[in-house]
This record gives sequence, C-alpha cells and structure tokens, in this order.
Amino acid sequence: MTEPHPILGLDDTVHQRIRLGILALLRSGVAMEFGVLREQLRLTDGNLNRHLKVLDDAALVTARRSSGRGRPKTWLTITDAGRTAFDAELTALRALIATAEQP
Repeated sequence: MTEPHPILGLDDTVHQRIRLGILALLRSGVAMEFGVLREQLRLTDGNLNRHLKVLDDAALVTARRSSGRGRPKTWLTITDAGRTAFDAELTALRALIATAEQP
C-alpha cells in the first residue's frame, strides 16, 4: 500500500491563508495586540475578527482584553493546541513540497 498524499495532512482550519498568517505571527508565544495583527496582515477589523473566531472556536488561540489607560485592547496568544496544529501544518507543507520536487 502506498503512503497517503501529503495534501491529506493539511488542516482546513489552519491552512486558510489568513489563519495561517495569524498562527505564524503568534507562533513565538508572545501575545500580540489586535491592531498589530490587523496591520501586519492588512485586514479590516471585521475580517480579522471572523478569522480569530474560527481559531478561537477550534481552541487554537485565546484572547484577553486589557483596559489600562486609554482605549481597551485585545491581546491574542496561541494555545498549545494552536502551536501543535501550526507545526503539523508546516510538516504537511514540507512533505507536499518534497513530493512535488521529486523527479
């Protein structure tokens, strides 16, 4: 029996380009403010919120609100499950590239 094609290892929740970008930015484990994520990925508030909801529902990110001086801010962090899912996605992408580069 042959090995399954590497594309079968891709996770639809993680693989969507915006969500993949969010997880890549959060991968270091350092919390990132909503506005910074929005600017880095060049998204609208609504679009970023929609993708964060998908990741939150899958328990891949968490959000924390702070209300220090001035305007309240939302801080996002990757969860252990998010880090695991992102790393698995990278592994699947590397396998896909290796397969595609075979003569």
